[in-house]
Order: sequence, then structure tokens, then C-alpha cells
Amino acid sequence: MIFSQSISAAQEQSTDKTKEVWLALQVNKHPDIVAARETMNAIFSMALGNKQPLYNPELQTGYEREGDANNFTIGINQKIDWWNKRETKAQIADFSLTQASKHFNYLVQEKTAQALQALVTWQATKKQSVVALEQEKQLGTILDLVTKRQQSGDLGQIDAELTFLSLTQILNVTAKTQVQLKQAQAQVKELLQDWTPDTVVLPAQGLTFSNYESSPQWLEQHPLVVEAKVQWQISKGDAQLAILNTKAEPTIGVNAGKTARENTLGLTFSMPLNIRQDFSAQAKAANQQSIAAEANFRSVFRKQKYAIQAAADTLMVYQQNYQRWQKLMEGRGERSGDLLHKQWQSGDLSTTEYLLALQQRAEGLNAGIELQSQYHLSQIEWLLQVGQVNQAIEQMSH
Repeated sequence: MIFSQSISAAQEQSTDKTKEVWLALQVNKHPDIVAARETMNAIFSMALGNKQPLYNPELQTGYEREGDANNFTIGINQKIDWWNKRETKAQIADFSLTQASKHFNYLVQEKTAQALQALVTWQATKKQSVVALEQEKQLGTILDLVTKRQQSGDLGQIDAELTFLSLTQILNVTAKTQVQLKQAQAQVKELLQDWTPDTVVLPAQGLTFSNYESSPQWLEQHPLVVEAKVQWQISKGDAQLAILNTKAEPTIGVNAGKTARENTLGLTFSMPLNIRQDFSAQAKAANQQSIAAEANFRSVFRKQKYAIQAAADTLMVYQQNYQRWQKLMEGRGERSGDLLHKQWQSGDLSTTEYLLALQQRAEGLNAGIELQSQYHLSQIEWLLQVGQVNQAIEQMSH
């Protein structure tokens, strides 16, 4: 995948880098990411603990009185990791580190994508609001002109009524777009704490690609896929550990003491007898969990593969239709409005035809805004599905 940018000056590249850093800081300040980071740190701490020796030595002391004599003993007991469970637990701990970091990486990418999508939605809603306000203003002007022409006998009462009805309809549209704009603005503010409507964020103009082909490595290295694969490895380690737990481990000890007549020195040895509980059921369950984890990994891999394919297909459809709309509407937005107004004033268009044409023009502009919005949203969704959100933003700033 190649990312292209229109800004090449070093100063502007520096500005883009600042915007990239700002976006990353805002995402990392979000409470969801803060919570995820601390959860990851907790897993790191647990992994560090799981790499330590399994058993601590035990201090054993004793005292007894025999006649007039006092007898004392003191000793150390140590359970032996005879089957090297520590190595297995250390391997599981390493896998858990990878899993936690990949999970956190995906959450950051997901939150970044949500922020970018919220910005795209806000921009689209803002443009639609401008179109609605312009249409409302235009209809208000038309109503004044119609009223004057009606008074001069140039137009009839029906023209004024049609204009009035169109104006009342657009008032409802304007209100809806204003509400949607406020809601979109609130959504961006929730995701980007320090954002204001004047803040210019790096991807605000949309991410531009010259190639939408995804690398096979992206699927294999996708955080969700890696996380599921590592969970399978963890489950296999748990199954191996469960098998080791079916095997008894000895405890040895050494003690020294003093009686009334002499000093004592002794050795102790103990071994649990797994007779009533041999832990075979737990080992079987752990193995079954491992099989389930493998199936889940293959399911996640398959789902992600087709999610990438669907996202790419969606992106191509919106790209083609948006580019086609751009060619069709190239320079016609303003010209069509002026042309329609002149045609109506000259009498070549009736008021009914003029109002209908204005409505169609507004719908065409809104269709373009919606296509552009969906195109940019599909870009971000594709990046999320291939796990390249952060990499794309980094390359856009270079």
C-alpha cells in the first residue's frame, strides 16, 4: 500500500507531524484507552510474577518441654519443581505479554478510527447544514421577489403559496441538520477531549491512497488474529501445565534441634499421593479448552479475511461513485444555481419548475457530500480491518 499526499513543503510536513502527535495524544487521553493501558500493565505485572520460582521455602520451628528440659527444633522445607512447571508458566507469561500488547494496539487503532470517522461525519454534517441554510436563505429571497412580482401583477397567488410551502419545508430540514451537527460535534468532543470546531486534524481532508491492495502479512499480523493465535498458544500451555499438575512433587526439608542430652539433625521427605484426586479431569478440560481456542483462532482468521475483502469492495464502490459524481458536478454547483435563477427571472422557468429544480440541486449537492463522507468512512474502515490505521497516519505526516 502506498500513501500519497499533496503537501510536500518541509514546513507543512512539520505541521502535519504536529497534528499526528496531537491526535495520538488525544486518543491516549481517552478514559477507555487509559483503562486498557492499565489493564495491559496489570497483565505485564502478572506475567512477571508468573516467571518467578513457584514455591517459597517454609520455615518450621518447634518447642516442647520434656521434664525439666526444653527441646527446640528449627528447619527449612522446600517443595521441588520436579517437572519444571516454571518453564511452562514462563512461556505462558511471554504469550500473555504478546496478547496484551496486541489487544491494546487494536483498541488504540479502533479508538483512532472512531475519532477519524466522527470527524468525517461532523464535516459532512457541517456541509449539509451549510447547504440547508443557503437553501433557506435563497427561498426567503425568492419569497420576497415573488411577493413583489405578485403585487406588480407579474406572478399569481399560487406562486407565492408554493414558495411559502417550500420555505416551511426547508425550515424543518435546516433544524434537523443543525441538530445532527450538534450531535456530531458532541461525538467528536467525546472522543477528542481538546478538540474544537476550529481544530484542524491531519486526516480532516481524507486519507489518499494510490493502491488499495492489502498485503497477506497484514491479515496474519492483524492484532485480532495475533491475539486469537496467542490465546491458542496460551491454552496449549495451560493444557501442558494441567498435565504436569497430575504429577506429584516432593517436598524435602532439613532441621536441627537441641534436646536435654544432645543436638539433633534431621532430613524430611514428603510426597503427595494423588489417589483420591488425580487431577485427570482438569487436564482433560484444559486440553478441550486448547482445542476450542484453536477453532476460535481459525474462526477469527476467517472472519478477518472476509472483513478485509468486504471493506475493500465497499471502498472501491464508494470511490468510483464519488469520482464519477465529481466529474458530473465539476463546476456545476454554483453555475446551476445562477443559471436557474436567471431562467426564472426571465420567465423561461415557472415558479413551480424553479422550486423543483432548486430542490433537485440541493439533493444533488447533499448526495455528493454523502458520497464523499461514505468514501472517507470506508477508507478508515478499510485501514482498521487491515490493521494499518496508525501506520497510515504516520506516513501521511512524512
